[in-house]
Amino acid sequence: MKKWVPAALAATGAYLYSISPRLSERPARLPQVYYAHRGLHDNLTDAPENSLAAFEKAAEAGYGIELDVQLTRDGQVVVVHDFSLKRLCQVDRPVDSFTYEELQELPIYGSSQRIPLFAEVLKLVAGRVPLIVELKYKNGSKICEKAQEILNGYTGVYCVESFHPQVLRWYRQNYPHICRGQLSMNYQREDGSRGAQFFVMRHLLTNFLTRPDFIAYDCRAMHAVSKTICRNLFGCPLVAWTVKCQAQLDACRKHFDYFIFEGFVPRD
Repeated sequence: MKKWVPAALAATGAYLYSISPRLSERPARLPQVYYAHRGLHDNLTDAPENSLAAFEKAAEAGYGIELDVQLTRDGQVVVVHDFSLKRLCQVDRPVDSFTYEELQELPIYGSSQRIPLFAEVLKLVAGRVPLIVELKYKNGSKICEKAQEILNGYTGVYCVESFHPQVLRWYRQNYPHICRGQLSMNYQREDGSRGAQFFVMRHLLTNFLTRPDFIAYDCRAMHAVSKTICRNLFGCPLVAWTVKCQAQLDACRKHFDYFIFEGFVPRD
């Protein structure tokens, strides 16, 4: 045997161990429906993203919902994507610098809609469709604790996901029965997001700490190696985000199992 073979086998084994998802006692898979990204929204109408109106439209149409949660200054769990309100409300300040009551003074994209409480959204959806809840990790595990405290009283179907491995690690340690997903992408965009930490995240090398139940990956990276191995070797479901048109949906069907869409109505 050539001298390099044992080292290569050891490296391959370490890599596969690092990227492997949860392999035993897996929770039930997500329902096989399309998931509306931040609700069935249109930011030029009175149903903008992550608003009660957009969530109601998605539920009425029978689509699952993907949404984002983070904390306000007074510790309320609200549904909003960006850490800054510059894009959404034309106010260049972070969400967590406002109390919930202060946020109610800011319209979303000039509409009648305001940033809702997570509890309001759950009450509105009321189990009609499944939810994918993305936790926006910023300053420790408090978002996990507070969001899950609210979810503990919810009887509908849901799962959680995050870009930050610490969120999944927290769920692995505290709520292992809840379906958890690792968000990722190729991290080679115009924003210059390259470096060791992005390499690790791109290749899912923190999975040994978090053991996710599914991988949610940028749909434009259909052939990303680690997520493909997770699916083909370990049977880990893949969620495509965010599909922007029917042609993109058709192109990535072979490479993913679930689809988060935005800006069009999917056709089977």
